[in-house]
Amino acid sequence: MGTGSTLERGRASFRQRAWGDATASLDAADREAPLEPDDLERLAVAAYLCGRDEDSEAAWTRAHHAFADRADWGRAARCAFWLGITLLNRSEPAKGTGWLARAQRVLDDNDHDCVERGYLRIPAGLQLHAKGSYPEAREAFERAVAVGEAFDDRDLVPLARQCVGRTLISAGQADEGLPLLDEAMVAVSADEVSPIPAGIIYCSVIEACQQIGDVRRAREWTSALSDWCDAQPDLVPYRGRCLIHRSEIMHLGGHWPDALDEARRACERLAEPPQPQLGAAFYQRAELHRHRGEFAEADAAYREANQRGRRPEPGLALMRLAQRRVDAAATSIRRALDETSSPVHRSLLLPAAVEILLACDDLDRARACADELDELTAAMGVPLLTGRARAARGAVLLASGEPDDALAALRDAAHACPTMPPGWPCSSGSCAARSATTTPPRSSSRPRA
Repeated sequence: MGTGSTLERGRASFRQRAWGDATASLDAADREAPLEPDDLERLAVAAYLCGRDEDSEAAWTRAHHAFADRADWGRAARCAFWLGITLLNRSEPAKGTGWLARAQRVLDDNDHDCVERGYLRIPAGLQLHAKGSYPEAREAFERAVAVGEAFDDRDLVPLARQCVGRTLISAGQADEGLPLLDEAMVAVSADEVSPIPAGIIYCSVIEACQQIGDVRRAREWTSALSDWCDAQPDLVPYRGRCLIHRSEIMHLGGHWPDALDEARRACERLAEPPQPQLGAAFYQRAELHRHRGEFAEADAAYREANQRGRRPEPGLALMRLAQRRVDAAATSIRRALDETSSPVHRSLLLPAAVEILLACDDLDRARACADELDELTAAMGVPLLTGRARAARGAVLLASGEPDDALAALRDAAHACPTMPPGWPCSSGSCAARSATTTPPRSSSRPRA
């Protein structure tokens, strides 16, 4: 097969999203005659998407230099940008930030105005977001959206827009942030976004929905992500995260054995090479073991999650409570609250804090946590979080000797989450809410909490 036909096959496979064949064909064509920069870029993308990370890094590096040699500063910067982002996703922060700095320098040294300047606002915004500087992060992301719109860039606009949405959610403004996530997902589901940013948007949006307990959106977009991955059999980078999300949805629906299988598969897929989401996979695995009463396995998985950057709270504290190690549970949840400022992350900790503090007879602090949870969930307006907040309030009222008011709050909690299965274990006590207002089925195949 001649160079031309090999190259054309690689390009055709790339268009068809057959990433393994695209990589093999483009690599073969490159051995026959060095690829032009556009085809090097295709090789870099295809190799990344089929899991050949070293080949992808080499191709992006060559494409960057080739575009720079032609004084095509924007394309050179874009190659450096995506190389930096993918290296960061592979847990290589030094190299990743180095390439992002290279991208910025290429544009600054040549005083070049282009859409890539908008792309570079995203890592800048992510750094601000990680520090809790939400107004500044939002400004950076909105600037990226504006640049993308000015240059009519179909990848940058939804990528940056979902970053704006997530920042609003992190700041406790879910009612403003969620529509932006939906808008970004419309572009992805319409196949308007190229594969790498599409995968990033899918995983980011689903993660946000899971964090705030928006079960409907999480289920809908997880199903879409599964279909998207299945349509690309060679796809590697996003499958592990897809398995985590699938496990979370199964867990939520009471299908615990299947959820545990998915969590194990996620751990295996994300372990080689180690991915940043590996900690989240181990945490999900730990949560399933905890709810099944398998505390030794849960403890080991929580440790693995912690070692890989995923704080094991509130799950670990709730397991200590279940083990009747009340003081250890209280110390753990108090420390987590003291170290957490993000409204979204506090909303995940506070229901467990109420339960644990009541077990310690610390009624005043439990009431303060319930008050804060009410404020946070009122701003977010998500049914599951509202249900958890009302369940926490009911538990505090019951401990305060106000059973009538407690029953009303617990009924509100049950009504806030009508689609949740009986027996769903919720750290804020919504199981108690449901059992206070409904009659359990006489027999059920669902596991017990």
